[in-house]
Amino acid sequence: MSIINPYIGFAGKCREAMTFYKDIFGGDLVLQEVGGSPMEQHWPSGAKDAIFHSSLNGEDFLIMGSDMTGPGGQITGTNISLGLTCTSEEQINTWFNKLEEGGMVMDALKEQFWGAIFGAVQDKYGIRWMLNYHKG
Repeated sequence: MSIINPYIGFAGKCREAMTFYKDIFGGDLVLQEVGGSPMEQHWPSGAKDAIFHSSLNGEDFLIMGSDMTGPGGQITGTNISLGLTCTSEEQINTWFNKLEEGGMVMDALKEQFWGAIFGAVQDKYGIRWMLNYHKG
């Protein structure tokens, strides 16, 4: 099933914020730190404890977040993207191509180290979308 979920940028407060949401909503929280990950080479050496990806999975929800920011930095209001979990390569390619019409590709579709095809695009209305298709 395809789903849409929020992906929130916290610019250094991800661990604190996601723990706060876990205390409120419950669920299983996974925090993946920059240190020791393939993302480590892209961050300053002092950022090893920063969170490059987190997920809070509940019975009826999924909230994801990160301390990472885009090239333009982070401004409250642009720190939330909508994550699309796709069900096939055809679907991710179709949706990505349609969302990019009149918009801007932020990260081209490509295979990622977590075993998925991933890409990010800002549509013509300024909404940021992160598309993921986990192969297998």
